Amino acid sequence: MTATAWRNWSQTRRAHPVRVERPGSVDELSDVVCRAVREGLRVKAVGSGHSFTGAAATDGVLVRMDALDRPVRVDRAGGLVTVEAGMPLHLLNRVLAAHGLALTNLGDIDRQTVSGAISTGTHGTGARSGSLAAQVMALELVLADGTSVRCSAAERPELFEAARIGLGALGVISRVTLACEPAFALHASETPMRLRDVLARLDELITRNDHFEFYWFPHTDRVLTKRNNRLPPGVPPRPLRRGRAWLEDEFLSNTLFAGVNRAGTAVPAMIPRLNAVSSRALSARRYSDASHRVFTSPRRVVFRELEYAVPRAEVADVLTAVDRWIEGSGERVAFPVEVRFTPADDLWLSTAHGRDTAYIAVHQYLRRPFARYFRAVAGIADAAGGRPHWGKLHWLTARDLAPRYPRFADFLRVRAALDPEGTFANAYLDRVLGRP
Repeated sequence: MTATAWRNWSQTRRAHPVRVERPGSVDELSDVVCRAVREGLRVKAVGSGHSFTGAAATDGVLVRMDALDRPVRVDRAGGLVTVEAGMPLHLLNRVLAAHGLALTNLGDIDRQTVSGAISTGTHGTGARSGSLAAQVMALELVLADGTSVRCSAAERPELFEAARIGLGALGVISRVTLACEPAFALHASETPMRLRDVLARLDELITRNDHFEFYWFPHTDRVLTKRNNRLPPGVPPRPLRRGRAWLEDEFLSNTLFAGVNRAGTAVPAMIPRLNAVSSRALSARRYSDASHRVFTSPRRVVFRELEYAVPRAEVADVLTAVDRWIEGSGERVAFPVEVRFTPADDLWLSTAHGRDTAYIAVHQYLRRPFARYFRAVAGIADAAGGRPHWGKLHWLTARDLAPRYPRFADFLRVRAALDPEGTFANAYLDRVLGRP
């Protein structure tokens, strides 16, 4: 394919590759990599472009993965499903549902590809539910020499440990095998609360719910809590009526919210009042539905995002410091702050490696300045031992990140063995991992 400009969903990164390739098979993907290497070009795979960083940007060969989006094997009895890496999560959810299966946990957006989501450590929330990468049982990758290899806990285990959250630095993932479970429904309870009350009851709210998160409206003490719990087997779900779902999830959360942000952009001084009105307009609601419909929500308002993983015990102090900075700085923030929770895991580059974790995500509307606010939050989170999400905006380098990940050096060792010439490197990886 001819050269073309590329930009990501949030419009934070642009690239001008020499050419764009769209392989439709593993053999074609191997050929793309081999030709690029012969020409001395670097290679980056791109999915839906939902990373806010330059993780997929390249001046070499950009590999679009959207033609590698098919199911490969479904083992319903064993709960193992293998799909091509370019399959978007919303299609994966439909494939699983058709076979009576589901993922244990999901993030709140389903537009990412499977490989993009796992490679950057995408996660949901739940005291006992890990990230998407923690649900990966095997991977197939095309390496810099064009060979296709498979890895799992039993087969090339070091590669498997590195590649589950591999940042696209080791090769191009072609297929992913995921551990699934019988399809289940969730009961969703959304309730407005005061921030101080949520923080006072945080341990209870996290441990007594399968999945707990909350959204805090800056310039107010108001939050929206979300508690998702599994329905007992045999209990029929009660989804929202179509009209109410459209009103609340499409019109209020997207159309009207976009209008609020446009108004706040035009007159920033209005934002605290707009947040107060928006937070007071929230009403409690309860419903139940298939798990993937409860986990995910449409997000049509374009924004920029920074997210840090901090030790769970530090979350109240971090949020208090963020609140204090916002009020003292004069910054106006219209987007709610999202707070989620996951258990400790052992994935090498997981932001939850070795510790129970709270995720604090801050956002700004596309047309609002974000750097001052994000840098302030990053500084607060850094002081608490935070780790930035690999797919969201941050300013740390390999020197900053290495002490925060006990297996960082092991990851670099595997990378050096697989890609010594930096075929899969780019400017973002040079910053966060160092040059090969």
